[in-house]
Amino acid sequence: MLGGSRNRTCHARKTAATRPKEFGILSDEALQIGRRPHHATLFAPSKLVQNLRSYLQLDTSMPRFYLPPPLVVGDLLTLPEQVAHHVQVLRLPLGTTLTLFDGSGDDYFATITAIEKKRVTVDIKTVQSRSVELPYSITLAQALPEAAKMDWIIEKAVELGAAGITPLAAQRCVVRLSAERAEKRAAHWLAVIIAASEQSGRNRLARLAPVIDFGRWIDQQDLHRRILLTPRADQSLADWSRHQPAQAVTIMIGPEGGFSPDEERSAIQHGALPLSIGPRILRTETAGLAALATLVAAWGEN
Repeated sequence: MLGGSRNRTCHARKTAATRPKEFGILSDEALQIGRRPHHATLFAPSKLVQNLRSYLQLDTSMPRFYLPPPLVVGDLLTLPEQVAHHVQVLRLPLGTTLTLFDGSGDDYFATITAIEKKRVTVDIKTVQSRSVELPYSITLAQALPEAAKMDWIIEKAVELGAAGITPLAAQRCVVRLSAERAEKRAAHWLAVIIAASEQSGRNRLARLAPVIDFGRWIDQQDLHRRILLTPRADQSLADWSRHQPAQAVTIMIGPEGGFSPDEERSAIQHGALPLSIGPRILRTETAGLAALATLVAAWGEN
């Protein structure tokens, strides 16, 4: 019995010792923005690769990557280091076809022609126009929430089709960003937008506005109708949208605790339409996504 127990212990130690090397191939990738496979350590290495690809919702024969413009058919292109790393993590062989996009609305199909230690070269073969954008523009004006909630909001808003994101510094925001921190967060949020666009099949990037004080933003003219989501509204967004044609709108979402009474009054005085999301109070990270889904359901995608 002792010998059997020792053997099992040795086997467990040996397995634990060899596992990190196999799993480490995907550890950096799994921690990238928008690319975190859930419960990855519950799967064997081959299952982990399958889980990652499923999470990315990729056709494994044609992964999608964003590259800065311009992309040109016929070019031999060295992929940026981070994209090249993803190609190597996914263990894509020579000859694999990738889908590249630069935010212009086109898909470019490229073939891997060379793979080196930190370099991957592709040949851009063809281009195809493909529209997956909503036929109306929805901008999410989101007051800054706590912690990493903004990442979640941006990621899911992009997946749902938001055309723009405007971060607002409202009175009740707990998060206060200096100019330097705001610049760093903007770069991070852009990376979230890119990852969400790759995953969701979009080939245009949502516009990301700089962080702006609520008072300054509300004073600006907006060609889009502004919708102020507030539980004090007499009409719901669902009811309003059923009786309105599809149109460009900006949805205003407050922080934890909502917009202050002064901010709500100012928004209404500047022409914002107060609407509720329904009889329940939603968290700030839920409200904007629920509003997006409501409008898409009411107005359709064609």
